[in-house]
Amino acid sequence: MDASSIDESRGSDSTSISPVTPLLFHSSPAPGMPHEAESRKLPSSRFKGVVPQPNGRWGAQIYEKHQRVWLGTFNQEHHAANAYDIAALRFRGRDAVTNFKSLDDEDDKDAMEGEFLNSHSKLEIVDMLRKHTYNEELEQSKRQRGAIAAANTAVHHSGVDSKREVLFEKTVTPSDVGKLNRLVIPKQHAEKNFPMGEGVGSGKGMLLNLEDMGGKVWRFRYSYWNSSQSYVLTKGWSRFVKEKSLRAGDVVRFLRSTGADKQLYIDGKATSEGGVKAVHVVKLFGVNILEVPLPVGRCGGEPKNQGVLLELQPSKKQRIIKAL
Repeated sequence: MDASSIDESRGSDSTSISPVTPLLFHSSPAPGMPHEAESRKLPSSRFKGVVPQPNGRWGAQIYEKHQRVWLGTFNQEHHAANAYDIAALRFRGRDAVTNFKSLDDEDDKDAMEGEFLNSHSKLEIVDMLRKHTYNEELEQSKRQRGAIAAANTAVHHSGVDSKREVLFEKTVTPSDVGKLNRLVIPKQHAEKNFPMGEGVGSGKGMLLNLEDMGGKVWRFRYSYWNSSQSYVLTKGWSRFVKEKSLRAGDVVRFLRSTGADKQLYIDGKATSEGGVKAVHVVKLFGVNILEVPLPVGRCGGEPKNQGVLLELQPSKKQRIIKAL
């Protein structure tokens, strides 16, 4: 065996090892992320958690339990460094080593961002960073908290609750509370009351923050499905169903604040009957035989004949006749 064949065999062995990792972690390069051999040729970043890309962009990554978590690709190097800082604060707490960002409890904005980070899971924060929606959702959360604080102040001084108008109600169906993880919004109500941004019909959808009657904020993904031509709430809906113990026949109500903030609210309430009642139906040739009246005797006593026959006509229509 010559030297060239030995080198080839060694090379093939060294490139065949690829560890299997969970979905959150990426052992193989993410889209647009260079291989380790290629990254050595690129200039390194001066920021922690930032890696250069062959196309001139910058990637962000963080390690969790010796596994790499990919945070996305960014046009600017400092944007990737900021994404790493956000992930580090969520993964490792306020004492994490970061590039720029540090949270000060005495600063109101930093305190609100700390609460925002702690109110979302690590996977949710990573998803926001990858989709570049973190700043937008953070600002939306700050506006909602400010509106709630202002409403509470108004209630404290006036003694009356802020006004909310009912937009519409939806009686949930078995498929709404099933395993599909989606609530179908009637088209006329969706187009009238919900925002119609560009992302709604693009397939990605947009995130809606709705507050329940207890003050808890729920995040739903709102989108339009071209296949069924319907507006739906998807991501986050199954958790709402589980926590509110919704069943088919229960009512979900959507409200909106009459103030300048136009805050959307959601309220799930069970019907007094506890959902849809089970109806027993036994059909024979298309006729519910449990509802067929039995013939009564001439004296008005017990039925004279206990049997009921069904005669099938040539026209496939049924009629009930008495048994002799």
